[in-house]
Amino acid sequence: MTIAPGFDPKWKTFPDFILGMTREIWEDRGIATLKQYYGPDLVVRSPASVVVGNDGIIAATRETLAEFPDRQLPGEDVIWCDDDGLMSSHRLLCTATHSGAGRYGPPTGQRLTYRILADCYCAENQVRDEWLVRDQGAIVRQMGFDLTEWTRDLIRREGGPNHCTLPLTPETDLEGPYRGRGNDHEMGQALADILTQIMQADFAIITERYDRACALHYPGHVTDYGHGVADRFWLSLRSAFPSARFQIAHRIGRNDPLLPPRAAIRWSLNGRHDGWGMFGKPSHAQIHVMGITHVEFGPRGITKEWTLIDETAILKQILLATGDV
Repeated sequence: MTIAPGFDPKWKTFPDFILGMTREIWEDRGIATLKQYYGPDLVVRSPASVVVGNDGIIAATRETLAEFPDRQLPGEDVIWCDDDGLMSSHRLLCTATHSGAGRYGPPTGQRLTYRILADCYCAENQVRDEWLVRDQGAIVRQMGFDLTEWTRDLIRREGGPNHCTLPLTPETDLEGPYRGRGNDHEMGQALADILTQIMQADFAIITERYDRACALHYPGHVTDYGHGVADRFWLSLRSAFPSARFQIAHRIGRNDPLLPPRAAIRWSLNGRHDGWGMFGKPSHAQIHVMGITHVEFGPRGITKEWTLIDETAILKQILLATGDV
């Protein structure tokens, strides 16, 4: 019996497929299996770019493994639903050593730890649509670079402002086959309500709906604890884009045996960088932020949170808009 029509019987559950496929591709060097596991017209959206089709994905995979040959991607969780097809939001804790030349320059031997959050729509043993946020800020900082200077140099290395890869925005986004919005589980709705109130400047919701002992994981591979940390992160982000429109793109809630109630939400901010906050002096640049948040709930509210944005993709939009390259 398969998890759904067209899936290989070796996968006993949908999370088995997501985590097992990822391991085969990256850790077992099955790069060729991307032809099998990724749809030929797959659109992969990250804050840094929009990539279409297998060829570009395979090339990027080879380059990453050449630069970080010992890269490991153990899966921490898969939060999923069946909504016009199987849809997952999975969380990876990545480790790698910068052992080869590539995107980050000559090999440094630097050891890295960072997370990825990815939403994948799957059908017939393939990923058909994907949204991915990598903690690029953690990688750049651990490599010893300043975020703004590294992003400015990236623009130059990609050919300058007129030729560089454009970040994900509503204008550069492409439509894929997935049309769902997730499920109606109460945990997903609870997280949606919390994030919406935070974005409406009701930061008191944090003390009301987060456990005092909450463990928090934020961009830059930051791990910290307590209400004050959550308040500082969300206030700093929202203050940078006070007039931006907040939108929830996808919502999943789940209860599973041996696991706490969980939720995953993919969200965006779209508007001007017109406030002081996480990105310094207001540039008034038009900015698009794609974020993904995972949480676990306990009897006193959110006990664990993982939220990722790509800080370098936001800085790239600011630099390109202001001409400060």
